Amino acid sequence: MGASGQHRAADDLFPHCASDTQPGHSAHDRHSAKTAEAMTRLESVPLQPIPEQTGRPLWRTPRAILLDLDDTLWPLAPTLRAAEQRLADWLGMHAPATARQFDMETRTRIRTGVIADHPERAHDLSFVREEMLRRALHAAGEEPELAREAFSVFIEARRQVTPYPEVVEVLCDWANRYTLIAVSNGNADIMQTPLGRFFRGAVNPERIGYPKPDARIFLSACQMAAVDPRDALHIGDDPEADLIGARRAGLQGAWLLRAEHAHRHQVEAYADWHPEPYRDLSAIDQALIALG
Repeated sequence: MGASGQHRAADDLFPHCASDTQPGHSAHDRHSAKTAEAMTRLESVPLQPIPEQTGRPLWRTPRAILLDLDDTLWPLAPTLRAAEQRLADWLGMHAPATARQFDMETRTRIRTGVIADHPERAHDLSFVREEMLRRALHAAGEEPELAREAFSVFIEARRQVTPYPEVVEVLCDWANRYTLIAVSNGNADIMQTPLGRFFRGAVNPERIGYPKPDARIFLSACQMAAVDPRDALHIGDDPEADLIGARRAGLQGAWLLRAEHAHRHQVEAYADWHPEPYRDLSAIDQALIALG
């Protein structure tokens, strides 16, 4: 099945809602138009950071919601496993020597070398991944030029995501109430997934040049949404990169810690920033409704 067929099949898993019905335009056209509009906004709105905020998670109704992706909208581990397997299968067919040598120890060693040689691009996960493949192919005596196609296979699989149960329904509602912007340190392009229909645009280190918790990525997302940072809420699973990073950039921040990831963090360590994490998007939605 080709890429377009895969997207159609994946799209069938997601119910439609009022926010994604635009007669006469394909999903690709709508996503391209939204991205162009977002970049125009990004260039036209000045940065206006405000002093950091701590204390209660939500204190005013936002105009825009910024969302982390991995382990916030979908589980990362099964997505990565599937993408790694797809890549391994492709290498087995097209670069068998590389496939035999590309074990975890080799990947770690090559990745360390790539980052050491290109520290200024360590945040660019797509560059790091493709360069790892190029070096692995070269070391195995196979064609380094295959790295581009191998990476394309990986990233296409990386975009085949399965959202958490409540995500589609909540985003469907939020897309009609707020401007939604994806803010991720990963390289899964939300606009190339079925969830992209709900978003105005996306920022990540590859595009912006700096990762969370750097304030500039949050402020760039606010520019893209054409809102003051005080009118934006960022939601994510990492208390340092998402919650504290957003708060220090002057945004509201909501910490989403799903039950299966509760072991990752000591909740009490972040009590001054967020007394109790939310368990899913529905809980955050209820908190937003309570604001009036």
